Amino acid sequence: MDLAHIIISDRIWGFWFCGSLTGFVLTLSYVTCLPFFPRTMFPLSTRVLTVRGYHLSLRPSCNAIRRSCNTKYHYSTYSRHTTQDDVLRVGKFVLGSLLAIGTSFYVLQYHEYGLIPARLESSVTSAQAASRSESGELPHAHHKKNGPEELSSGAGGTSDVFGSSSSSTHTYGSPEDVRKAIEELRDALPGKNRVQTSPDSLQVHGSSDNSYHPSCPHSVVVMAHSTEDVVKVVNISRKYRVPITAYSGATSLEGHFSGFPSGSICLDLSAMNRVLEINEADGDLRCQSGAKWEDINNTLKDRGIPLFFPLDPGPGATIGGMIGTGCSGTNAVRYGTAKAEWFLNVTVVLPSGKVIKTRQRARKSSAGFDTTKLFIGAEGTLGIVTEATLRLTPRVPTKVAMAQFPDVEKAVSAVQQILNTPYGSHIQCVELLDDHMMAAINTAGVVDAPYPVQDTLFFKIQGSPESIRDTSNVVQEIVQRHGSTRFEFAATEEEADEMWENRKYALFSTLATHPGAKCWTTDVCVPVSRLPQLVYETKEDLAKAGLKSTIVGHVGDGNFHALILFKDEEELQSVSAAVHRLVHRAIQMDGTCTGEHGVGVGKTKYLADELGEDTVELMKTVKNAIDPLNLFNPGKQG
Repeated sequence: MDLAHIIISDRIWGFWFCGSLTGFVLTLSYVTCLPFFPRTMFPLSTRVLTVRGYHLSLRPSCNAIRRSCNTKYHYSTYSRHTTQDDVLRVGKFVLGSLLAIGTSFYVLQYHEYGLIPARLESSVTSAQAASRSESGELPHAHHKKNGPEELSSGAGGTSDVFGSSSSSTHTYGSPEDVRKAIEELRDALPGKNRVQTSPDSLQVHGSSDNSYHPSCPHSVVVMAHSTEDVVKVVNISRKYRVPITAYSGATSLEGHFSGFPSGSICLDLSAMNRVLEINEADGDLRCQSGAKWEDINNTLKDRGIPLFFPLDPGPGATIGGMIGTGCSGTNAVRYGTAKAEWFLNVTVVLPSGKVIKTRQRARKSSAGFDTTKLFIGAEGTLGIVTEATLRLTPRVPTKVAMAQFPDVEKAVSAVQQILNTPYGSHIQCVELLDDHMMAAINTAGVVDAPYPVQDTLFFKIQGSPESIRDTSNVVQEIVQRHGSTRFEFAATEEEADEMWENRKYALFSTLATHPGAKCWTTDVCVPVSRLPQLVYETKEDLAKAGLKSTIVGHVGDGNFHALILFKDEEELQSVSAAVHRLVHRAIQMDGTCTGEHGVGVGKTKYLADELGEDTVELMKTVKNAIDPLNLFNPGKQG
């Protein structure tokens, strides 16, 4: 065992000894040397010394210093007996010194998260690194996270908007700490496949084939079955300083669940997928965070309950991930996003291991901060959601229609006018698929009869039969004024479902038409009135750059996705430049870099431009208050 480990293992006794020794030295200095200070500061000093019969013979230098300061001193040679007051003063000083110094070390060592002084930890880290270098080991046992641009540099560093503060660093566990953490996880969660370390499992849980972002495998995958399991894993993570990342549906496109270079725990919540309670009369249900939104709606339908959960992101998305990214979907134009009131409360495990429920089940509440929304869009950086209460809404009859246009600008302009009519509230969804996307759907072979290859709007109109009829007439009239060449309804319910499913699987259709390609999916959103200009300029820009792409979008709320393909590093650089131009174009139009996919590792660099430095600093303050060790999903934002 080297000196660094001895210092750490014996730091409790070391701190106590240092505190005691310092107190003794201060007391000794008080008794022997403090007559040189003004009596007004230390009135006890002259009494102690005269009792013992000391006669002061000051050096000229000391006298000169005192005269230059024009300070009056009193030095008495008057001899008298020690009083009880003298003894009490000395005792109080000694006790105060020991308590003050001892308490300081205690606070540094034993506050809630077990922090130790940064200088000691830094010196220990340096000593360990030096000893490992001599023995030939890799010098990254303790991983420190600093500046905001380190993620792209590979395993040597990472960054996130919450943790990248120049005034602080975060030290993570060594490979030995990771190994001990895995052993303790096996003891805490016995059972087959509860704790996995196979390379295939680590790779699958740390990366996605649908993401262009650099990724890193985890050190271990842990299958949680309950909130209590999550608490156990979080406590072990904190004990050994091993970062932890939540995982469930794996549908994220922004690298949210990638691993951490120093070693990390992937907490798989996909087995926590049960609907726990349905309150039909109140229009809500409680479920675990691994439940998929499609399964929830199917469960309600199978039980004959005429309610549904309206948030509908990509296929396979789970409630925990939907909360983490602040999702929305095709229904957002009518029902809003995750940041509306669709999550009445959430149960969360904090980095401290505490479990909180953010509020009760009432439809509205003005009690305190809205802590539910604190975790919506936080991407698992503030807490791990294990349960949620969802607000439901009645199922309403719908009809699906399709309108096609000569260009994308005319299509998007029509949407704005439709939504501003008295019938706009009957539009449940309005989706854009550009001509390239329609061609991809045909080529992928997912439709029985090919669609005409034109810029297309898909509408879902809801309401009573009379409302649908009146709204359809208004929509048809407006799209014709904007140059629509075709407007028709789905003839059957099966055809309507097929049309909407084709929209949902746009990404897979795009990739299927270009085997071997990867896809960079953008997610900008702007005020609806600016959307026609943004879409038109984006299509022009991508065409000039010679990039293959398709465009789909929730144009009713100003959000669209450019799905840009690339096959090699050279094309990736061109795509990256085009995306950068697109994002800044959207921000300049008072928009956002992400309408629903979240920040992850790909959009942190745009947050300051979009939100402002002070807002980002406030986010960091919240993160550091809740997770001072930066163990929850480091390298990402939420």
